[in-house]
Amino acid sequence: MKTASERYHVRLAIFALIGVLALLPSAVRAAEPRWQPKPGQLLTRWAAEVNPTNALPEYPRPQMSRPQWLNLNGLWNYAITSNSVAQPADYEGAILVPYPVESALSGVKRSLLPQETLWCRRRFEIPPAWKGSRLLLHFGAVDWASKIQVDGQAAGLHTGGYDPFTFDITSLLNTNSEHELIVEITDPTEGNQPRGKQSLKPENIFYTATSGIWQTVWLEPVPETAIARLKLTPDFSARSLRVQVQLSRLAEGAEVTAAAFAEGREVARTSAPAGSELLLALPEMRVWSPDDPFLYDLEVTLSKDGQTRDRVSSYFGMRTIALQKDERGFTRIALNNRILFQLGVLDQGFWPDGIHTAPTDEALASDLRFLKEAGYNLVRKHVKVEPDRWYYWCDKLGLLVWQDMPSGDNNTPQSRLEFEAELKRMVTGLGNHPSIVQWVLFNEGWGQYDTVRLTRWIKSIDPLRLVDNAGGWVDHQVGDVIDTHIYPGPEAPAPEKHRASVIGEFGGQGL
Repeated sequence: MKTASERYHVRLAIFALIGVLALLPSAVRAAEPRWQPKPGQLLTRWAAEVNPTNALPEYPRPQMSRPQWLNLNGLWNYAITSNSVAQPADYEGAILVPYPVESALSGVKRSLLPQETLWCRRRFEIPPAWKGSRLLLHFGAVDWASKIQVDGQAAGLHTGGYDPFTFDITSLLNTNSEHELIVEITDPTEGNQPRGKQSLKPENIFYTATSGIWQTVWLEPVPETAIARLKLTPDFSARSLRVQVQLSRLAEGAEVTAAAFAEGREVARTSAPAGSELLLALPEMRVWSPDDPFLYDLEVTLSKDGQTRDRVSSYFGMRTIALQKDERGFTRIALNNRILFQLGVLDQGFWPDGIHTAPTDEALASDLRFLKEAGYNLVRKHVKVEPDRWYYWCDKLGLLVWQDMPSGDNNTPQSRLEFEAELKRMVTGLGNHPSIVQWVLFNEGWGQYDTVRLTRWIKSIDPLRLVDNAGGWVDHQVGDVIDTHIYPGPEAPAPEKHRASVIGEFGGQGL
């Protein structure tokens, strides 16, 4: 059996062979693939596992899963036009979705300029077994503004480069067996929108931009009345989980049931009329922590007239995060009512071959496994929001997360409205993950405004997590921590009576 190193060099040899074939006359290379990573780019060891038939094949939403779904990742047609073009007459070639157009793994590796539009098109067929169901079209994330067409009809618009969105496309489908999906994308990159560290001229601490579809696209059949969202709130002191089930439409006489399982054994079950909050009592509660990241499985069922109408699978962890005084009277951060020293890294989430998109799910998990093995218990996710599976791995492996809001300039009324809309979607969209213990509103002074109001607003949306009003630089004496950034450091800010003292960044070794 070959060693990992030998397998890696075999893969490099394969890529080199592909590069040689690309130089041969077209008659000789008639069987060449339609897609290959662009050369001249540093590739991770997982790049060799990427191809058009297995582009991120994993189910993208572990906290609300259904058994039937159709992955639309793979080869799409693409074109780049000026913003004045209504729709391209021809497409330029193939792009591998969901890798951004600037990445080597997309097969394109070209910047999308603010005056340009990226068009992505693919065709799909609906499984016959889905007949009679509503059809939902899901996007994990598209950077930045997107217009969606299905069979020539507008499905909807979305702005925001980091959050998922969904359209019900049932009424848009024509009677043909094959359907067409077109995504029209523009990305100002260095405009006023939340963008984190993306830049058209990457240098120093700013990195290559991400444009286009960069997370999984997928189809899902659901019943006429379906489970649309779960809100899972651990009530640590009461040893119970509060479950709120949002439905796609009102359903008089419907009932929802939630059942919790520990290692395959049912430990709690409760039912209530649709619209009511469910309370799952866990008298023998097992807590979630970095030392023991135990996750309960959860099954939520919607029924009416004695028949099951919809069912989703999920999971949850029981933990609490709060401030607590230590024996010297200093304010500290406590996990599950015990003071825990949090030690972690500033994780920026940029990949040399996929930029915002990890080459594979194993690549996504490998960074986190390494951190655990290296002795860390914390990751600060820095001015980027990851795919849902990244947080799933943090939940599963037991890594605490300080989640930044991606920064923007926020210097116009419209950009501030966009910032706050994306901020709310981030907080509510990621709220079920036990690993996330703190929201970081502003990184340093980037786009900072109305800090006191926004800090209190986040706290009102999510009162059970900590809030860092400003990671470094301009502190406004609100939130749960006073945070300093110091290079090389480390030097901690002075302890406060009502806030914990943390070092949000220090060190700063460059290569």
